[in-house]
Amino acid sequence: MDSHPPRYDPEAFRSPPTLPSARTEPPPTPGDVLLVNPFYPKDPCGSFGKHVLTPSLALTSIAGATPPGYRVRIWDENLLQGTPPSVPFPQIVGITVHLTFASRAYELAAWYRARGAKVVLGGLHVTACPDEAAAHADVVVTGDGIPVWPRVLADLTAGVARRRYDGSFVSPRYEDHPPPRRDLLPRSGYLTTSSLVATRGCRNRCDFCYLSLDGLRMPAQTRRVEQVVEEIRREAQPYSVFIDNNLGVNRDYLRSLCRALAPLDHIWSAAVTLDITDDPSLVRDMALAGCTGVFIGFESLSASNLADAHKGGPDPAEFPWRVRLLQDHGIQVNGSFVLGFDHDGPEVFDELVDWIEAVRLECATLQILTPYPGTPLFERLDAEGRILHRRWTLYDTAHAVFRPRRMTPEALEAGYARCYERLFSWQSIWRRRPRSASAVPAYLAMTTLYKRSNRLWAQLIRHRLVATVWRPVVELSRQRHVRWRRRLAAMERPGLVAAEPVR
Repeated sequence: MDSHPPRYDPEAFRSPPTLPSARTEPPPTPGDVLLVNPFYPKDPCGSFGKHVLTPSLALTSIAGATPPGYRVRIWDENLLQGTPPSVPFPQIVGITVHLTFASRAYELAAWYRARGAKVVLGGLHVTACPDEAAAHADVVVTGDGIPVWPRVLADLTAGVARRRYDGSFVSPRYEDHPPPRRDLLPRSGYLTTSSLVATRGCRNRCDFCYLSLDGLRMPAQTRRVEQVVEEIRREAQPYSVFIDNNLGVNRDYLRSLCRALAPLDHIWSAAVTLDITDDPSLVRDMALAGCTGVFIGFESLSASNLADAHKGGPDPAEFPWRVRLLQDHGIQVNGSFVLGFDHDGPEVFDELVDWIEAVRLECATLQILTPYPGTPLFERLDAEGRILHRRWTLYDTAHAVFRPRRMTPEALEAGYARCYERLFSWQSIWRRRPRSASAVPAYLAMTTLYKRSNRLWAQLIRHRLVATVWRPVVELSRQRHVRWRRRLAAMERPGLVAAEPVR
């Protein structure tokens, strides 16, 4: 039996489609708006499936903020459907920009501008590097684009647009934002189009995170619980993904949300911080509300690394029992870990995988420490002369773009790949199986499809069969979890769980 699957790295997942050089497009159509999520290379060490889990909420939200009188389309290059549409040719093109696909965003911007379209760039990288982005656009938008988007469109249409608009994360109130336009999405291309945000803000200010950008102010805010529930009802899908930075940032709000979600017999996952386990009754409420998985940024097993990064939370010695509390309530844990901190040596890779297997994390997401421009981490490493280059396409958390303190960049990249090879091996998948025997078959099926089926994912994505194949599987998972939480609800004491939890 092989220890890990062969590395599958097809050209379609490495390189974007070639833009036509001939200018055969019609003139821009007045009032036509195209919103684009640019292509980015996929890491062959990971699962291709994660790239089509949910669509870009940023683009559907911008579409929702578009006033009447405009025709809006959304194009996601990562669905492998070829080059973005050019007929009818858009008058205005909005492109979301992240560091790793900034070069592709600029390439798309140049192509559309050369043919008469007005291009607006926004997103995290634009907020971090507005001057760089401005060289490639007619307009750049920093911060939250939703409040200023109607003004941008009106000014562009009237020919009086400024070069830069700054959107606030403070006002208007987050709960007053218009609902996203999910009706514009190719629903067959994603596992679920029900991605949503209920809260904004995070208590932590980790030095490697975009939330630590100088001058960025994103106070904690929440949407009305009934707004969130109505969005889920309207989508009518079995599974939703909360993409909040930390859904548990306000625990009273999370408890209210859980109690409103419980009657829906719905399942969902979310990012939270591990200190959510301070309150076992809240973990129980999450399980009763349909939470089947949480994404948790452990970042490191070293307390020294966490202190250096200004990452708050429980001591690493407490991680195992806190993970077990979630698992015993039928909530899978996807642990996120960063490799390459200053206290990480060559031993960190095997130690991390051993720990993940020992606590039976159902899923783990690994990243090489990446200093995003504008963050305190970037400024520190740059001042120390440890930044190797500024080729943004390699700032993808799969490449070492700085000089680690206790190993070479090559050793860091090799160790990162070795961790994934171990975690995606049959042996590791088996070691991390649920403690409940009844939950093992479903775990093995889901894990195999997610972690060892990149060849299958390539076909599902290209032929838009993701929803066709995966949503029936998700529906079966939902039915199992509904039965599980009915057993949990029948128990009287909040700390107790059923003998055989669902995972």
